[in-house]
Amino acid sequence: MSEQSDRYFARQGEARPEGEGSFLKWDEQKPIEVVPGLTFQPVLGDQLMANFVYFEPNTEAPLHWHIEEQISLVLEGEFEFEVGSQKKIVRRGEAILIPPNVPHAARTYDTTCLEMDLFNPPRQGLLELMGRVAADEEAGPSAQS
Repeated sequence: MSEQSDRYFARQGEARPEGEGSFLKWDEQKPIEVVPGLTFQPVLGDQLMANFVYFEPNTEAPLHWHIEEQISLVLEGEFEFEVGSQKKIVRRGEAILIPPNVPHAARTYDTTCLEMDLFNPPRQGLLELMGRVAADEEAGPSAQS
């Protein structure tokens, strides 16, 4: 192995496993319809959340912001994305970086879009939709298990 791969695949000294890990099929998770034409299929870890998001044509995710950092990756199709003062059509293979508390919105026109949102820490609003925490409760590690 090269020095670069040795560094990347290094074992972390005294680190101890924090669980066994698991396998699942994200597309078999029960979809959560947030608004007509917009569904979420979240995958939840202790400190990270992936959310597979499907937009039907002519569907809008309204302008909003949250404390969690977000990265959105377009997997199929396209949508118009607004982040801060920028607005752009985003297509397969492109990503959007959204710092905490930055206003953002998305919408499709005549096409569909499948995208994945990554949140750190896990998105409080989505934990509420999943029934993992009450709307007035702060999410912590015990609320996410």
